[in-house]
Amino acid sequence: MSSYNHSMIRKTLKKTSKHKKFNDFIKKYKIPREYLSTNRKMVSKAVFIGLFIAFIPMPMQMLAVLAIMPFLKFNVPIALAMCWLSNPLTMPPLYYIEYLTGSFILGTEIAPVEMTIDWFSENLDDIFIPLYFGTLLFSVFGASIGYWLVNHFWKGSVQRDKKLHRKSR
Repeated sequence: MSSYNHSMIRKTLKKTSKHKKFNDFIKKYKIPREYLSTNRKMVSKAVFIGLFIAFIPMPMQMLAVLAIMPFLKFNVPIALAMCWLSNPLTMPPLYYIEYLTGSFILGTEIAPVEMTIDWFSENLDDIFIPLYFGTLLFSVFGASIGYWLVNHFWKGSVQRDKKLHRKSR
């Protein structure tokens, strides 16, 4: 992505949060504003939380994001959107890679996987620990990289805007 795109994303988020229809929606449904804040810290936390949960093989990932709300402040819509990294198309390969990674690191035998409900129910005891060990690695590292990238590009975008502003004076 070019530096122009990073700046545009940041500016679009800021502009949207000040839009009249957006503010009317917040008032109508009594949504706490901090859960929709578009500053760097709130967005990077949202990306971290959403990606962390996205890598976990579990049903209702979006509800897990909502369950975290009372304990942490973050941009909830962005965190919910990040959960969709794992979707019906990406789940099988993502979870298989997590399983392979966990098996490799733990040194366990890799069972030949069949993508059927019967196979999973019959083999859950054998794949559970390697799968969730791999999940932990992907969740921690994937979410941390996402957090770092948002901070890095956001700060770079602000610095570029400041330089452009100084030049235009």
